[in-house]
Amino acid sequence: MKKLIYIADDDDNIRGLVKTFLLNSDYDVCDFENGELLLKAFDEKECDLVILDVMMPKMDGFEVCRKIREKSTVPIIMLTARGEEIDYITGISIGSDDYFTKPFSPMSLVMRIKAIFRRIDIERNNAEEIEVDKERILEFGNVKLDKANKSVECDDTMLNLTPNEFNLLSYLFEKNDRAVSRDELLNEIWGYSSEIETRAVDDTVKRLRKKIKDTGIEIQTVWGYGFRVNDKQGED
Repeated sequence: MKKLIYIADDDDNIRGLVKTFLLNSDYDVCDFENGELLLKAFDEKECDLVILDVMMPKMDGFEVCRKIREKSTVPIIMLTARGEEIDYITGISIGSDDYFTKPFSPMSLVMRIKAIFRRIDIERNNAEEIEVDKERILEFGNVKLDKANKSVECDDTMLNLTPNEFNLLSYLFEKNDRAVSRDELLNEIWGYSSEIETRAVDDTVKRLRKKIKDTGIEIQTVWGYGFRVNDKQGED
């Protein structure tokens, strides 16, 4: 079955160009001139991926992203013409999966979308292989992670993580005996090759650190290489 993608952008030319490339890549596509129309369609039928322009009339892309995140973990890619650091940070922090600054290559966008869908397929296959609780539950320090339910718990308190934050923490738990490089995380979590320039790893780690700061674990930076998870309580 073809993947269904929704696009919201008030620029007819960009919206039409992206739609053409996606149709040629064998995706089903519905395009909308504003975020409100996309949200209405999403409520009627959830799609497989959303592409949102940041600067739209009435309701901007950030607000649309927030409303979608209230009810779905569908992958979201943000588009902006401004290229400002704050836009990138805002988009990632409210739950978008990636970010493109205009002008961009439509083919690069298609490649990124294919990588996201590959990652989802891998996660689904891995979930199907989890059969017993011992394999499903990961524990490190005082934090318990349930791979099947996508939940993280610390001392009976649930941590609210985005899908990318959960996947990154889960991978660091699995590799807790060593440091993990940025390239490895980029490939395993996002499905991107190291040739694709992105700050997704560092920004996700930054947000994840804030959410686990009151737990007994921490994510340490291995300078010039990557990250590793550490049990703070084990240092006592």
